[in-house]
Amino acid sequence: MRIVFAGTPEFARVSLVALIEAGHDCVAVMTQPDRPGGRGRQMLESPVKQEASRRGLVVMQPASLKPSSPESGPALDRLRQFAPDLMVVVAYGLIVPPSVLEIPRLGCINIHASLLPRWRGAAPIQRAIAAGDRETGIALMQMEEGLDTGPVWAEYRCPIGRDDNFQSLHDRLAGMGARGIVELLEEFPPPDRGPKPQAEQGAVYAHKIAKTDLEIDWSKPAAAVRDQIRAYDPTPGATARLGDELVKCFEPGLWPEALKNSPPGQIISSEQDRLVIACGEGAITIGAAQRPGGRRLKMREFLNGWPVRAGQSFNLNK
Repeated sequence: MRIVFAGTPEFARVSLVALIEAGHDCVAVMTQPDRPGGRGRQMLESPVKQEASRRGLVVMQPASLKPSSPESGPALDRLRQFAPDLMVVVAYGLIVPPSVLEIPRLGCINIHASLLPRWRGAAPIQRAIAAGDRETGIALMQMEEGLDTGPVWAEYRCPIGRDDNFQSLHDRLAGMGARGIVELLEEFPPPDRGPKPQAEQGAVYAHKIAKTDLEIDWSKPAAAVRDQIRAYDPTPGATARLGDELVKCFEPGLWPEALKNSPPGQIISSEQDRLVIACGEGAITIGAAQRPGGRRLKMREFLNGWPVRAGQSFNLNK
């Protein structure tokens, strides 16, 4: 099958590799333009571009596919020249308009990291963890003009463990999506069934992560604070301010002991390998942290360089 693949981050790269190794002909790869990153602000290629380049695949990097974009016309003309049977879209990061959806003979399939219609949108993994969901998964969706509203060919369920963070769940779902698309394309479209329309009941949107999403509100119950921190661990990191210092917090856990009159945000203990911090209900532990300009450190090493005392308090960030 002649496939155009559209994706950008590591999550997408896993599916690209799986499709190639399954014998599909990836006639072109679309990914976002190189962007400055790192401390030196050097131009960085996306993981998908790096993989495609290593394999000698054609790479396209339009900044936009919207009809109003000057790059859209040439990009669409080039796509038509490839005469694809199918486009597979995975965390591409650009809007795919109807003018693109209609080019492949069999349309476009999106590998989406949630059980639709819950968590349509840009950040389904983080939103599921932060909400305290016990389950998520992968949906293989036939794309249409609406945002993640198309009918679903297949879904694969994945439990969210209480020790999962963004990275661990991301990696499991990436593998699940890669295996799922290969299985679906063994015979596509399936001769005995079509895609199932999504229910509108239960639709929730996973909006892009904003700076305010990262700010820890210690007045919330301990379980909610823990879920917020692990949703952004290891990147970009949930933040808390102690005086004038902004600290990223990682490796959260629940503190099992009862508290006595400790206001939210107060440090209960700073001994050994963790901080214990009071919340609106209960307390959490923090096993690693990072200061601005520094690197992530286990708590014992972190406290060696920045002594923090019991009784100090983080800002509430309500």
